Amino acid sequence: MPNERGRTRDPNGATAHGHADDRRADHRHPDHRHPDHRLANHGHGPAADADPRWLGGALALIIGFMVAEVVAGVLAHSLALLSDAAHMLTDAASIGLVLVTMKLAARPPGGHFTYGLKRTEILSAQANGITLVVLSVWLCYEAVRRLITPSAVTGGVVIGVALAGVAVNMTATLLLTRASRGPRRSLNLEGAFRHILTDVFAFAATAVAGLIIVLTGFARADAIASLLVVALMLRAGVGLVRDSGRIFLEAAPAGLTPAVIGAAMAARPHVTEVHDLHVWEISSDLPAASAHVLVSLGEDCHAVRADLESLLSQEYGISHTTLQVDHAARPLLSVGPPPSGSGPQCGERAEREIPHHGPADEQHGHGRP
Repeated sequence: MPNERGRTRDPNGATAHGHADDRRADHRHPDHRHPDHRLANHGHGPAADADPRWLGGALALIIGFMVAEVVAGVLAHSLALLSDAAHMLTDAASIGLVLVTMKLAARPPGGHFTYGLKRTEILSAQANGITLVVLSVWLCYEAVRRLITPSAVTGGVVIGVALAGVAVNMTATLLLTRASRGPRRSLNLEGAFRHILTDVFAFAATAVAGLIIVLTGFARADAIASLLVVALMLRAGVGLVRDSGRIFLEAAPAGLTPAVIGAAMAARPHVTEVHDLHVWEISSDLPAASAHVLVSLGEDCHAVRADLESLLSQEYGISHTTLQVDHAARPLLSVGPPPSGSGPQCGERAEREIPHHGPADEQHGHGRP
């Protein structure tokens, strides 16, 4: 991707993090040297995503109302109420998963888990999405069956329970909003929020169906309301599966285009080339990037790296970066004295400090001083 100051190559892709095995790298640059990777600078520590007290209150409220709704649905012969109760069961499960995965994700990295267990939150979100999709398929079958052979439904009970459900779910939604501590919800907490918000609309539709049954005796309104609930559940479930799948497939975060980021990096002063650029998400609130950057001969590699890190953090919200910065290859034939610069010479300095230890050590510059 040429521009005035530099070019990028292979901007797309999202592979393993740059802290992994350096032996896998094959950059094929004569001045290849590895930068100083200090793990402590990347902020892998625990971060609380939500306040468990508010989540616990929402969970207790939902479980209590769900039990009452199952009883009312059976007595009133209402599939719409039973559908809402089934959805509330998934609401309770989703909040329970949030509480469990919060504790797991807050554990510091260690052993083989160099990022900790942050992606347990994404597993939870995907489980919520799959549950919604599977449950909606079953409810769709039951609703169609009742459209064909409708059963008598007690409309008054349906109206009362549905209006109570709207109030309960609105309260639970407010509790989840209070539970979020950051400027944006993680995908895990977003999954629970979508569950409950879907229930608000579903109960409203059920209340309308109950009113129609009371006023007109049209029993099929119950099944029609159930199909509306199914559509809402499918929409929320597919969205969660899609978003969590993007993270597991290590796609670039939504709203970030690797080609644009690469062009912006290559346009910075003294950058001649950016390649092997990867942008992905470790979890829904932790985007990351890695790249190999070449700078002009005689320029300060470390100052360029600091400038690029600032660009990625301020312009694109990527604070977890692994940048390998080297000098561009020296031309095979040149006329005049070699270029001089005031900044440290990344490649040449490493050559002066690291004695010759044979071909194996020269390949990646890992020799002992």
